[in-house]
Amino acid sequence: MNSQLLEALKLKMQPVGVIQTDDAPVNGLHFKEESMRGCVAAMLVTASKKNRVAFFHRKSCGCPGGGTGLGFGDRYEGFPIDCLLSTGNEKVAAQMGRGGSSMAEGERFFRNPEQARKWVDSLPMTEVPSEYVVFKPWEQVTEQDNPELIVIFANADQLSALVVMADYSRGTNQSVTAPFCAAFQSILFGYAEAKKESPRGVIGFFDISQRQAVDREILTFTVPFKMLQEMEAGVEGSFLRMHVWHKLQERQ
Repeated sequence: MNSQLLEALKLKMQPVGVIQTDDAPVNGLHFKEESMRGCVAAMLVTASKKNRVAFFHRKSCGCPGGGTGLGFGDRYEGFPIDCLLSTGNEKVAAQMGRGGSSMAEGERFFRNPEQARKWVDSLPMTEVPSEYVVFKPWEQVTEQDNPELIVIFANADQLSALVVMADYSRGTNQSVTAPFCAAFQSILFGYAEAKKESPRGVIGFFDISQRQAVDREILTFTVPFKMLQEMEAGVEGSFLRMHVWHKLQERQ
């Protein structure tokens, strides 16, 4: 699928389409059923860098955060996520064995378990209507895929352009949001935005525990596909066709 917007950005990493479907892709990457070891963030990066399709099902969506972020409901139920994200729990870590190394001390993203639980309760949990959620590299996405979201990996200059273009045809200064969540969970917020009349782009990949998966200057901009089309329509008359943007690109 062609895009003047994405071409103008000169991205180093390929955007990824997030597709809801009842059909599993042939030869797509996926986790083993009932495994809690898979990392959805790693799959997202692999789809971008390796040009590979990946797909997920409720029974094969990796860790609890993975299933939650993909839109398979609240997968944190029964899991001590409030401890993991804050001050940890040595007793729970011992029960988890080798898989509990991070649980002992906690990731310290929140001051205490109460604040972490407050964050969990604020997430826009959802149940996608499809059997599968698919990550598809942009160059493989077709109009027939009808992607729900597009995840764009961008450096500071490219992200700046996306933020400007998000409000280019609106003039509201309310077209972007940047919530803290797990590395790929901007997808969950993207789903919520896609339901709105005037959706916002979601800046993400702030998860310190997963930042090593991308270059240090990279963040993500997750945008509902209908919003990407809105931004696309404004490219020709925008700064993306002006000298100032072309000059800025010389340092990339």
